[in-house]
Amino acid sequence: MRILVLGGDGYLGWPSALHLSARGHDVGIADNFVRRAYDLELGVESLVPIASPTERIRVWRELTDREIALFHGDLTDAAFTHRMVEEFRPDAVVHFAEQRSAPYSMIDQHHAVYTQHNNVVGTLNLLYAIADINPDIHLVKLGTMGEYGTPNIDIEEGWIDITHKGRTDRVLYPKRPGSFYHLSKVHDSHNIEFACRIWGLRATDLNQGVVYGQETDETSLDTRLATRFDYDAVFGTVLNRMAIQAVLGEPLTVYGQGGQVRGFINLVDTVECIRISCENPADQGEFRVFNQFTEQMSVRDIAETVCRVYPGRCRVEMIDNPRVEAEDHYYRAAHTGLLELGLMPHLLSDTLLGSMFGIIDRHRDRVNLDALLPEVRWRKTAANLVSGR
Repeated sequence: MRILVLGGDGYLGWPSALHLSARGHDVGIADNFVRRAYDLELGVESLVPIASPTERIRVWRELTDREIALFHGDLTDAAFTHRMVEEFRPDAVVHFAEQRSAPYSMIDQHHAVYTQHNNVVGTLNLLYAIADINPDIHLVKLGTMGEYGTPNIDIEEGWIDITHKGRTDRVLYPKRPGSFYHLSKVHDSHNIEFACRIWGLRATDLNQGVVYGQETDETSLDTRLATRFDYDAVFGTVLNRMAIQAVLGEPLTVYGQGGQVRGFINLVDTVECIRISCENPADQGEFRVFNQFTEQMSVRDIAETVCRVYPGRCRVEMIDNPRVEAEDHYYRAAHTGLLELGLMPHLLSDTLLGSMFGIIDRHRDRVNLDALLPEVRWRKTAANLVSGR
């Protein structure tokens, strides 16, 4: 297949592109490289050094004799988006090209507006490009389990059958997201479903849980193929952050009481989910949803697991929750679709955590301790709505 990976320079996009290329697909990546600019804005950097996009592609070509096409541009530029799709002529488009941090979207008005404009408008331009150029292209869109929130009923995979006043219908599962970032993903899902229903496009919406880990079979071939390892309180994920805190002898910071339950997935399984979705496309006119995670844990469970596995001294510290969220709630989500298509999960284990500790220890001198603690607050006052953190 010809597969175009948007956001192909990012934490998930780059290893997904390599995984698809290694499986024999013709791969192109597109990026505006703004993720690297966020690091400069926030004064942080990936724990593991990452090579330039051109060097990454060159190393991959030298190791495998396989080419990866590179497109430099922004999806909010409709003309660029159309030209790219027309030139590459993909069978599938994997869409990672969005601002992906909930805290970043909650910094202030500017960051909230930027997140929604970047994510929603970019996806709309992509939908129009697919509809205009080739409606048979399969869109594989990265969503998030955060779209659902924490409802007091079981979470289904995208759709739910309801009976109301004696009548039954199948509708999109109701969403109650917890940040302006998560809201942008909800808007994406509704726009994509509309395009499938009205224009006959086909799409797979992957509502992904929290990803952890940094290595795949492909990125491990050469240090210059490494993907990002984000640990800071804005872009870092909770398990990555706590693993770093353990190695550095810092307390593992749990927001609130730590009862928040989320779905989690290893990076190795993420790239495999992308492959499976591309190779098993949705039907024409179908808006298909998979909940992409492999296990559910609370934040407190994660902290206790890290402390149990880490060989040194480890302690947990409860801190004020900067977010507005339920800290004790019901959470049970279906996630059978990808398993039925052949996903073989890699669950969190002592071995996996041990490998993360090793990576962290080798790069411990790159950690910015100040970046580990949260500064962004969900609750805003009139004084800091526009520009405060």
